[in-house]
Amino acid sequence: MSGGEVAGILVAVFWAILVSFLAVVLVRLAQTLKAATKLVADVTEQAVPLLADASTTVRSARTQLDRVDAITSDVQEVTSNASALSSTVASTFGGPLVKVAAFGYGVRKAMGRTEDVPPRAARRTVIVGRSVPAARTAARSGWRRKQKD
Repeated sequence: MSGGEVAGILVAVFWAILVSFLAVVLVRLAQTLKAATKLVADVTEQAVPLLADASTTVRSARTQLDRVDAITSDVQEVTSNASALSSTVASTFGGPLVKVAAFGYGVRKAMGRTEDVPPRAARRTVIVGRSVPAARTAARSGWRRKQKD
C-alpha cells in the first residue's frame, strides 16, 4: 500500500467515526424531541380542563362581585336614608328638647335658691398617714390671674 492509500483509509475511518458520532447525536436529539412533544401533548390535555375550570371560577366570582355590588349600593342607600332621618329628627325634636331642658334647669335653680343650703366643708384626704388639703384654689386662682395679665 502506498502512502496515498493509507491516507485515504485514515480519512475514510475518520469520516466513518464522525458520521457514527453525528448519527448518535441525531438519534438522541430525535428522542428528546419526541419526549418534548409528548410532554407538550400531556400538558395540553391537562391545561384545557384547568382553563375551563378557571373560566367557570372567574364567572362565578364575577357573579358574586355583582351581588356584592348590589348589596353595597343598598347599604349606601340605607345609610343615606338613616342620615336624612337622623337630621330630620334632630331638627324636629332637637330645638324643643333643648328648650325644655333649659327650662327645667332654670326651674331647678330657682327652686334651689329659696332653700338655704350651707356650703360644704372642705374635705381632706389622708394618704399614708399625711393630711393633704382638699383644694388649693387660692394659689391656683392667683396663678391664673397672673397668666391672664
